[in-house]
Amino acid sequence: MTEREAIEGAWRDLVATARRTVADGLVVGTSGNVSVRVGDQVLVTPSGVPYDRLGPGDLTAVDLDGRRTAGALEPTSELPMHLAVYRTTGATAIVHTHAAHATAVSTLVTELPLIHYMAAALGGPVRVAPYALYGTEELAENMLGALRDRTGCLLRNHGTVTYGTTLDQAYDRTAQLEWMCRVWLAASSVPGREPALLSAEQVREVGEKLRGYGQRRPQ
Repeated sequence: MTEREAIEGAWRDLVATARRTVADGLVVGTSGNVSVRVGDQVLVTPSGVPYDRLGPGDLTAVDLDGRRTAGALEPTSELPMHLAVYRTTGATAIVHTHAAHATAVSTLVTELPLIHYMAAALGGPVRVAPYALYGTEELAENMLGALRDRTGCLLRNHGTVTYGTTLDQAYDRTAQLEWMCRVWLAASSVPGREPALLSAEQVREVGEKLRGYGQRRPQ
């Protein structure tokens, strides 16, 4: 596969993932954004363009310094967040959403309570990054602090950020985070009752077990 073919394939997968965030109710309109790294280039959703209108000719890419390498459209306004993750982690895909339940939780706590063991899939208790204006370096810095030793976080009064080694993994982590937020909101809304929470040790135990989760490929 040539570099051009790899980039074109990655763009198709990115557009499909972006459209999935809309179909699954994780974003409304043009909110949220998706990116994928191919070598030293970062393919990103363009700013203010509905995902169902994106086609092969709309490919938008920048280098790790944010300089445009492909496309005529302006990249997402949240480019500083995406580049910060790629510069400091081994991520090759990022999904950012304005998911309703996760955004609601971000206004209530500084860390998502350990309502479910799948917090382990994100590296442990999910932190909430302090609020900052969208598209700023300040927000990117706040996000990096919340992502320390994690693969996902909440952004106060804003939404979610998750990353992974593939778009599917980054998306699945986003979906799991939104689901956990929804469960906690539902459980904590029952009058006179407090939801049972897991301990950090219990979540660490799950994290160890998840290392061997899934199908093993034959040697």
